[in-house]
Amino acid sequence: MTQKKGIARLLEMTGEKRGLLIVSGLLSSLSAVFMLVPYASVYFILKELLEHASNPSSADGDFMIRWGVIALIGLLASLVTMYAGGMASHIAAFRILYGLRVRLTTHIGRLPLGWLNGKSTGSVKKTLEQNVEKVETFVAHQLPDLVQVIVTTIVTIAVMFYLNVWLAVACVLPILVGLSVQMLLLKGSNTQYNVKGYYDALDRMSGSAVQYIRGMPAIKVFGQTVHSFRKFYADMIHYRDFCVKYTDQFQNGYLIFKVILGSFAAFILPVGVFLLSRDSGSVAFASVLLFFLIMAPGVSAPMFKIMSLTSTLRDIGEGVNRMDSIFAEKPIPEPVNAKKPATFNIRFDNVSFSYDSAQKETSSEALSNVTFTAYQGQVTALVGPSGAGKSTVANLVPRFWDVKEGAVSIGGVDIREMATPDLMDTVAFVFQETFLFYDTVFNNIAVGRPDVRPEEVYAAAKAAQCHDFISRLDQGYETLIGEGGVHLSGGEEQRVAVARAILKNAPILVLDEATAFADPENEYEMQLALKQLTKGKTVIVIAHRLSSIKDADQIIVLNEGSLFEQGKHGDLVAANGLYAKMWRAYTGADRWEMGEEGELELGNKHATAYNGG
Repeated sequence: MTQKKGIARLLEMTGEKRGLLIVSGLLSSLSAVFMLVPYASVYFILKELLEHASNPSSADGDFMIRWGVIALIGLLASLVTMYAGGMASHIAAFRILYGLRVRLTTHIGRLPLGWLNGKSTGSVKKTLEQNVEKVETFVAHQLPDLVQVIVTTIVTIAVMFYLNVWLAVACVLPILVGLSVQMLLLKGSNTQYNVKGYYDALDRMSGSAVQYIRGMPAIKVFGQTVHSFRKFYADMIHYRDFCVKYTDQFQNGYLIFKVILGSFAAFILPVGVFLLSRDSGSVAFASVLLFFLIMAPGVSAPMFKIMSLTSTLRDIGEGVNRMDSIFAEKPIPEPVNAKKPATFNIRFDNVSFSYDSAQKETSSEALSNVTFTAYQGQVTALVGPSGAGKSTVANLVPRFWDVKEGAVSIGGVDIREMATPDLMDTVAFVFQETFLFYDTVFNNIAVGRPDVRPEEVYAAAKAAQCHDFISRLDQGYETLIGEGGVHLSGGEEQRVAVARAILKNAPILVLDEATAFADPENEYEMQLALKQLTKGKTVIVIAHRLSSIKDADQIIVLNEGSLFEQGKHGDLVAANGLYAKMWRAYTGADRWEMGEEGELELGNKHATAYNGG
């Protein structure tokens, strides 16, 4: 079945709230009808005055007062029903807004990380915020307006044709011309292309803006400005140029539409004068002509709403397409019959993996036929040059991506046969770059267990060696941290992340260079925290500081995506292979010092030995 697009797809999305929308539509229709009552009252009052123009005192005063009261009642009824209809549409809109955001974020959470890596943060953020907000604007405001426009126009035109066909045709003609102009603007061959281009330019600028803000320290250090941050500057210029082009495209149509809607009298008066000249003594026709002249603004006002509605519909259509493009992304498949492992050995069996790339011919395998077992209760360290595949191995364990060939299993169960919640409960991950939410320290530690008792959080913090510095914060565990709150040092952030993992108490632990940002004092604290965390667990450690994994139960040496060496530290050093070379380079780096000429050189003792002295 063909996928619906634009407004049809939006209405399909709102189907779950159809009852509220129907109520809103009915109330908006009543409001439109009641809003016409004052115009009808004016018509009957003018008709009464015209019929007694020669002797105004003979006009029926009670009749005119009665219509004046009816006009007031109609106006009040219109406002009440408009308010009630607006309440119904707003309730539906906010429920739809909530539902859409939950569906989008839930779906994104089930997508492989490769999808997020291929998208700019600004683009995803804009879809979740602005595009969804436009849906709320349409449902809460534009949809009731659309109903009012349609009902007002139909009722008014029906009354006009009832009163006088020729004057009605003269009034309908500018409406048809105005609508035709709007439809041409909406359906023009270049319109959808330009709308998409506009949003693409806005997405690129939003993504570059996020990068610009995040890169502000480097920009300031090098004394640069937005002009020298070339990508952001180029994206802003591109967005500006596209906006000018976008505006120019609709300029003529907008002017034509506005002039036509402001010129109802220019269409009605010639016809009215011609008909009146044929029967100049007809008071009844004169009152009808006055009615048409009074009602013309009543028709033009809703037509102006259509003009803004057309622009909104273009935006809605593009926003819906972008949301659908996210929903169209296939999530990592869930097993039909989920299994749970009884033990927690991790087995990589002939695993090959490559990251998806837009240019397939330039992509290369990140892992190739990797086979090893990380045993329960032991520490397995992953080492190797940059780009060797260490982080890829770590990311495949919690199934952030699916392997292309081979299998990753836990306790003999392929992780693809485990339900995602079960797998996430089985694996704890301490990232190299810790992310802290803008929330309290307590909630940041308890993020995986929101119903945890405070005593358990405090115990985890003490085990992670972070209780002392948390207690020194102004509000202790209730201190706001993260972006917008108190900023912790790199070592402190990592210890908070370790506290999270301790609290989660998962049987498998993956550490991606967890001490990378720790100074010597913090590193000691981190080592104590990790020692507490790794007790009895299956541990995979990615390490660049080789001294931190000397005592690992086994060391996996990766190079260019392949398993190059495997064994204990002493055996690998004795083998004099890649690991031994890395170890010598690592230990040799400790002996470098700054010489008199400002150049790096080995200390005298080691330099003499190095030179064969």
